[in-house]
Amino acid sequence: MSKFSLQGRTALVTGGARGCGLAFARGLAEAGANIAIFDVVDPEPDFYTIEKSQGVRTAYYKVDVSSEESLQSGFSQFQKDFDNALDICVPCAGINRHLPFLEFTYKDHSDLLAINVLGLYFTAQLAAKQMIANGTQHGSIVLVASMASHVAVRSQLCSAYCGSKGAVRSMCPAIAKEMAEYGIRVNSISPGYVRTEMTAAVSVTAPWSAEDSANCQFPHLLESWKSEAMNGRIAEPEDIMGACVFLASDASSYMTGQDVIVDGGVTKW
Repeated sequence: MSKFSLQGRTALVTGGARGCGLAFARGLAEAGANIAIFDVVDPEPDFYTIEKSQGVRTAYYKVDVSSEESLQSGFSQFQKDFDNALDICVPCAGINRHLPFLEFTYKDHSDLLAINVLGLYFTAQLAAKQMIANGTQHGSIVLVASMASHVAVRSQLCSAYCGSKGAVRSMCPAIAKEMAEYGIRVNSISPGYVRTEMTAAVSVTAPWSAEDSANCQFPHLLESWKSEAMNGRIAEPEDIMGACVFLASDASSYMTGQDVIVDGGVTKW
């Protein structure tokens, strides 16, 4: 199983302070990668156990991916601290707005696109530039899309969110084509319903640290989500983790421009 090993590689995960972003960071570390995370909130305590338990280097940077200045500053500090090393990037930061189509405002939509589309796009771009500069032979960018890019999520009011994640999934093959000449692979993951702290009631305007719980703002919907999955349950962040490690590793060396749906079969029935 050596092709799954990430020993000696360096990974960056945005939205890595909690939820699926944290699970992605943990999974990459378990496979041997050093881990840096960007987020607007402080990491959960579990993040600080990764370095000791997995014997890898970790670092947290407070970065707002919707801000060009904050994102560039974060990358500059990360480059200095990790000697320009970067092999894997997982742009996972995202937000949602649970609002009817007829009530959406320009401000609501702009906030969503600034993080879910522009923030993700320029995170990937800066990561690719760093990978090219350091000459990595194992470059992998794993964009985090959503099953909402495949279907209208029946229990949510998320027309703009679906559009933003559709943009992520659509940009993936085009970026992959351009990055192929540099040996950098670009794929996406489309998670379904994931149980995180965001399944608790929270403000719909609060920034979310990870895409994983994009549709999980309302605890009363948990049971209905179970009925939408073939296997009758909601995913835990660890259920999504393996797909990320696979796409980051040499085990998926012939995959690029692809989307991997991890949704318990929701989009297939």
